[in-house]
Amino acid sequence: MNLFNDADERRRFFRFALVGISGSVVDFGVFNLLATFLHVPSTIAQAISFTLGVLNNFTWNRLWTYPETRQISALKQLGQFATVNVFGLAIRTLLFSLIEQPIINLAAKTIPHFLTPTIVGHNLSLATVIVIVMLWNYFANRYWTFKDYSTLKEKAK
Repeated sequence: MNLFNDADERRRFFRFALVGISGSVVDFGVFNLLATFLHVPSTIAQAISFTLGVLNNFTWNRLWTYPETRQISALKQLGQFATVNVFGLAIRTLLFSLIEQPIINLAAKTIPHFLTPTIVGHNLSLATVIVIVMLWNYFANRYWTFKDYSTLKEKAK
């Protein structure tokens, strides 16, 4: 399984990325609803929106990105996926809390007046941490949650 040399692996990564985009739409939508309109603290809002994005991503990855692994218990895979994503959430929350205020401060100096620095800062911070955590999630889930069990069975023969 080499992402750079294996066409099937590149296809999986592309599908994983598309699923991630759909999860990001869920993530950003829920985050902005909670933080901007309902005034939930941004660190809490991003954790809730992350969780809903993860559920979206698990469902689509199981059905579309890695359909060959559906013979494995969904509960087992969800547990593994959740474990990987809890670590991803920890990475994300730490990074978000570190970069949020500096980005808001930068946005206050550089953005057009029709956007607020807080909204720009929140969303740029969230976009940054999503990209970083996506890489962690792909490799951890590829080699643990959605590893190709059929290949392992054939090697054991």
